[in-house]
Amino acid sequence: MSDAIIFEEKQYLGYNKFSLMRRLVLAIFCFLVYFFSERLPNIKHQTIDLMFILGIAILVISVVLVFVLHIHTKIENGSLVLDGLWTARKVKVDLSSIKSVKKINYSKYLLNRPVYNLHRRGKIKFFTRGNEAVELTDKDGLKYVIGSQKSDELVEKLESKIQKIT
Repeated sequence: MSDAIIFEEKQYLGYNKFSLMRRLVLAIFCFLVYFFSERLPNIKHQTIDLMFILGIAILVISVVLVFVLHIHTKIENGSLVLDGLWTARKVKVDLSSIKSVKKINYSKYLLNRPVYNLHRRGKIKFFTRGNEAVELTDKDGLKYVIGSQKSDELVEKLESKIQKIT
């Protein structure tokens, strides 16, 4: 039973609002240039066709990114494990060193970029999308901010696991 996964969540890159909006604006720009090309007499026909192909390519990339795993969060064996497809390292946080767990708002901004293992101002951030996050503080005062779509469940599972350990 100690090897059982208590909590598991997968977050995908294609759902991040900031990245999605950026790709959609670029695709719309390409399509607008293509559709209003007859009003632009100095642009060659090959360039116009290229803009249409580029717009389609951007949309295809957006669809593919919906299936690209960014963060895989698990609680298992007394540790919080953060892993992903493109990450260089698996991050493992020992729950016996955690002194507090709380649910917070991730950021005051509407659009946030996805981050993995970003060390900044005494915090280590993991985020893909959404507004909610879980903040863990360890005994050394280091804070882990983990974005989650299931933050209430993650806080509940972390608190229960920490109480069992201590």
